[in-house]
Amino acid sequence: MEEYPKLPSKHYKELRHDIRSGDILLCSGNSMFSNLIQKATRSVWSHVGFILRVDSIERIMVLESVESIGVRTVPLSNYVRDYNGTGKGYEGRLMLARHQDVRQENIAKLSRSAVDLLGYPYRTEEIIHIAARLGMHTLGFPGQDADPEKQRAFICSEYAYTCFKSIGVTIDYNTINFIAPDDFIKCPKVSPLCYIETEGTQSGQNHLATAV
Repeated sequence: MEEYPKLPSKHYKELRHDIRSGDILLCSGNSMFSNLIQKATRSVWSHVGFILRVDSIERIMVLESVESIGVRTVPLSNYVRDYNGTGKGYEGRLMLARHQDVRQENIAKLSRSAVDLLGYPYRTEEIIHIAARLGMHTLGFPGQDADPEKQRAFICSEYAYTCFKSIGVTIDYNTINFIAPDDFIKCPKVSPLCYIETEGTQSGQNHLATAV
């Protein structure tokens, strides 16, 4: 499995004014499905979301699809200090990255695409389907093409893929014909920026089971 890239860690307050809409948030996790994704992709990354700034209310929001909840939005500050109401930050790595093709003039369209999918489910059936696809790959069988845009349930990477594609920003499928969080950071046009420090955790080294 690959190692975490060597990057500086920065406090949220230090980063807040430099974070842009369309920036990518990559996370680690250790839930059952997180482990499945990490094992199949040989990657430390198991979850991906993206940022939308709402400056009119002074909030930086994460758009994501999470297990058992589906497509949602939460303040990035919750990841930093009160993840899922735990009273402490996300216990895992948080990495900020940026795709060079995201243009600020396209953010309104990206926002509409992201908001239109809020509430779409993260279904158990979808998890089973993807798990089966990954299992077939492990056994040496070819994968089947999937089109996230035709789905009505999304894992995190499929949701982000669909939203970015709406503004002409694409991420290539991997050899399993499955969009994984790791594919975002492997994209040549995506540059890792830094880790985001969290509060009340062990330096962001642990993993949180509820995030995939």
